[in-house]
Amino acid sequence: MTRALLITNPFAARADARAVTAILKILGRGGWSVDLRTITGPGDARRIAEESLGAGFDILVSHGGDGTAMQVAAGIAGSGVALGVVPGGTGNVLAGNLRLPRTTTGAARALLQARAHAIDLGVVQRSDGAHYFAVVAGTGFDAQLMAGTGTQEKRRWKFGAYIARAALTLPSVRSAGHRVTVDGKTEDLRAAMVLVLNCGQLPPGFLKLRADLSPDDGWLDVMALDADGALQSATAVMELFLGRGRNGKGRRVWWARGRTVRVEVPDSAPRPVQLDGDVTGETPFEARLLPGALSVLVGPAFKAHHG
Repeated sequence: MTRALLITNPFAARADARAVTAILKILGRGGWSVDLRTITGPGDARRIAEESLGAGFDILVSHGGDGTAMQVAAGIAGSGVALGVVPGGTGNVLAGNLRLPRTTTGAARALLQARAHAIDLGVVQRSDGAHYFAVVAGTGFDAQLMAGTGTQEKRRWKFGAYIARAALTLPSVRSAGHRVTVDGKTEDLRAAMVLVLNCGQLPPGFLKLRADLSPDDGWLDVMALDADGALQSATAVMELFLGRGRNGKGRRVWWARGRTVRVEVPDSAPRPVQLDGDVTGETPFEARLLPGALSVLVGPAFKAHHG
């Protein structure tokens, strides 16, 4: 019998008591033995996950947003215990990249048939320890958007809260000088946003940044977007769609690939940094790849990287 621990975040945009009850029923009817823990504050998900090691659980199920999933992942990375994701947050980007359904009941049912697969993680060392990401680390417009969107907005409007905030702030987007060092090679460039990517699909779900970007490919991909104002931002997004991630500098988008990435803003005030949607510190930051560090449950449509 599969033993699982369900860790649920009641503060997430789509997490409530009915959703938790539905998850427990579906997994229980599927033959799983499931314990339940509810987080009450920041850091709880990681602490609970760490404390669960050695307790005989086969799977830890995260019910919340990408931040909750990453906290659970941080607690079990390298342990061999698998992470199952049931979306309950705003973006739920990790679930999409693992090809799991975005609905609570759909994802819970999918976990019963899902297979375990090892994916890479990124890690950023801070003064308070290691912080991990499975999807993306970023600074600039994206991190400011995450920092500026309130919990109540997300609970009421779901992903629409980010869209509304982005529409309000795009006219004021401005690039700043960044120094990006990838595996020892440094580039000085202007950017409104710098992303260090472990996954290729970002919201909205149809935006696949590059075909060869996969969470199990053994690389971190770096994208810098140069834009001032709404019109240049739209031009940059079009280049993302049409360029499909060629390495080097385009008109508005720059790409690189490596295993260690350092991002600095030498001539500007420190900028916030987000890891999988949670604002975590400021620039500068250095991200390092941890190949195959996390076992996750993936949907049948997930294609493992080869080559």
